Amino acid sequence: QVELVESGGGSVQGGGSLRLSCVASEYTFNSFCMGWFRQAPGKEREGVAAINKHGLIRYVDNGKGRFTISRDNAKKSLYLQMNNLKPEDTAMYYCASDPGPCWDCNDDHCRLYDYNTWGQGTQVTVSS
Repeated sequence: QVELVESGGGSVQGGGSLRLSCVASEYTFNSFCMGWFRQAPGKEREGVAAINKHGLIRYVDNGKGRFTISRDNAKKSLYLQMNNLKPEDTAMYYCASDPGPCWDCNDDHCRLYDYNTWGQGTQVTVSS
């Protein structure tokens, strides 16, 4: 059974940065899609970014150009570097994993499928 634990959330001012981390206990981590999702109060959960087992990356439009996803297979860790944060980025951020497929893209726009396994989440709050 896979376990995912997020950390790195907090409160920052607009324009600030945060780096989120996710550590997995699953030994098959290296073969899984890993993704970041978020959910703001009163809104549906939405995908942010995903990275597959080969290191290929896709971003959803919400964080494109500001967020960077990466993974370290040796450490079984997933990261999300968040720069130039805006108040509308305020949300609970979740790390998630899935055997695949990792995403569905049309033209320049990508969406993430519902992933199978989720962490507890880490809160990100951005003030004006």
